[in-house]
Amino acid sequence: ELENQLAAKSKTLDELKQSLALNAEQAPEAQSLRIAELYEMMDSIANQVAQLKTSMQSILEQWRAYDEIYAEVSLMTARYLYCIEQCKLGEEASLEALEKQVKTLQ
Repeated sequence: ELENQLAAKSKTLDELKQSLALNAEQAPEAQSLRIAELYEMMDSIANQVAQLKTSMQSILEQWRAYDEIYAEVSLMTARYLYCIEQCKLGEEASLEALEKQVKTLQ
C-alpha cells in the first residue's frame, strides 16, 4: 500500500515538474529547488519502505517457523500427556481394566 501511495505521489511530482518546465519563465527558482527536495525525500521514503518490507518478510518467515515448531511441540505434549495418563492407569488398573485397554488399543 505504501509503495502504491509513493508511486502516486511520484506521478504527481512528475506532473508538477513538467508543469514548471512548461512555465519556466513564471516559476521561481525556489519552487524548482523545493521540487528537488521533495524528490530526495520521496527517494528516502522509498528506501525506508524497501527496508521495512525486507524486515517484515524476515519477521513473517520467523513466525512461520515458530508456528511449525509450536505445532510439533503441541503434538508431542499431547502424546506425552496421553502416555502419562496410560502409565497412571497401569499402576491402578486391575486385570479387567488392562484387558479393556488392550482391546481399545487394538
